[in-house]
Amino acid sequence: MADTVTEGTVDSGGGEQPRSVRVVLLALMIAMMLAMLDNMIIGTAMPTIVGELGGLEHLSWVVTAYTLATAASTPLWGKIGDMYGRKGSFMTSIVIFLIGSALSGMAQDMGQLIGFRAVQGLGAGGLMVGVMAIIGDLIPPRERGKYQGMMAGVMALAMIGGPLVGGTITDHWGWRWAFYINLPLGAVALVAISAVLHLPKKRSDARIDYLGAALLTVGITAIVLVTTWGGTEYAWSSARIMELIGIGVAALVGFVFWQTRAAEPIVPLHIFRSRNFTLMSVIGFIVGFVMFGATLFLPLYQQAVQGASATNSGLLLLPMLGAMLVTSMVAGRVTTNTGRYKIFPVIGGALMTAGLFLLSLMDTETSRLTSGVYMAVVGLGMGCLMQITMLVAQNSVEMKDMGVASSSTTLFRTLGSSFGVAIMGALFNHRVQDVMAERAGALGAKVTEQSAQLDAASLAELPRAAREAYQHAVSSGTHGAFLLGAAVAVLALIAAVFVKEVPLKGAGPKAAAGPADGDGAAAKTPAAETV
Repeated sequence: MADTVTEGTVDSGGGEQPRSVRVVLLALMIAMMLAMLDNMIIGTAMPTIVGELGGLEHLSWVVTAYTLATAASTPLWGKIGDMYGRKGSFMTSIVIFLIGSALSGMAQDMGQLIGFRAVQGLGAGGLMVGVMAIIGDLIPPRERGKYQGMMAGVMALAMIGGPLVGGTITDHWGWRWAFYINLPLGAVALVAISAVLHLPKKRSDARIDYLGAALLTVGITAIVLVTTWGGTEYAWSSARIMELIGIGVAALVGFVFWQTRAAEPIVPLHIFRSRNFTLMSVIGFIVGFVMFGATLFLPLYQQAVQGASATNSGLLLLPMLGAMLVTSMVAGRVTTNTGRYKIFPVIGGALMTAGLFLLSLMDTETSRLTSGVYMAVVGLGMGCLMQITMLVAQNSVEMKDMGVASSSTTLFRTLGSSFGVAIMGALFNHRVQDVMAERAGALGAKVTEQSAQLDAASLAELPRAAREAYQHAVSSGTHGAFLLGAAVAVLALIAAVFVKEVPLKGAGPKAAAGPADGDGAAAKTPAAETV
């Protein structure tokens, strides 16, 4: 086919991109949306699913199975792409995701749904990694900033549109279509990538590091289970949580030890010798910690304290997501035009810290306008950080490690989100239960003894005194959660200060595949300095 896109074909002169490049980017964005949209759509459909399939006691596993499989498979997909070729591994991950989606839609009981969601998660682990790594192959870092707005837009659309789409599909077509909707979208992405994308084929005589993969999977699984179960299913000090912590630490220590000896390690430790890559991993972890915590507790605050409906609480996140989108686009353009990027992590860390501190000041009297301004400040900060972390991480390694760099950065963000939801959630729940006990006595303690998070129906049934006490309790809980988020965000600001501004690799072939300097960037050649 004459109109195809291959590695290095993107024009570096800033002109109109070939149609084939736009087609591939559209297909990649569809795949990225599939990965991000799924959990948000399913969350809205869960009450209907439980009503038909039963198994309420296993409800959390519908999400946990997907999350576990995604996190555990992410590093493997990155390494497989590096070893055997990006296009084949990416298309395989899409097919697995679509198979899992189809099977989930046909599930007849909760056990089947949980198992099929795990299959879906295995494929999802390769979607985000594949998107980032293929963009890294096709587009030099200096040009990649142009596409940050597109990726941020997909993320914002998924966060806002997910609950709305999920509710609409469930109400009009039934919950099974919440899974089936992935099939036509995934098919479009598969056809476009198969027809237009042509990357160099790779052959590796080395075998996959199965022991490393097993150790990493056990370690990640234990971590995610600790953060998922801790403080909810089991007390933090319970024997089960302690066992999981021990297993997780032992597996990860064993994994690091084995990676120094494996012939083809899953995560080659030499990539962490780059100061920028290590710092971007830290910043990515913190962004995940903060972002998912904010998107969880802001709707709770808006519904319980500001009286928003479940649907409106999602729309009320628009100031944060809109600011994130605009800033990401501006940061991308400036990075492309100047080749400079250090200023954005620094400004992003400062704005994210300030915004989270402002959110911690919200109380029962805070207006929606005021909270919207505070959210916008957080969004401005996250917009400076979201895509820059991936861009700098990819710029810090050689082309042969593009997949593991992308997967490692994605994994750190995923783990950050797990820790953020768990730790901020534990603080929130503890504070809500304490304030309810103080303000509403035995009734308050009874109301929140199972969960500190009440839905709109449960809240409406409470006596007025208990309802007002709950509003104060939620306000107090969000204060503590966001104050913790601000403290953690300070670490992102500190890490950003130490980022070394290595020139972004240009579009020339020497820059794209040139030798790395001490910080993993391409050696300075004329090609590396051009736009």
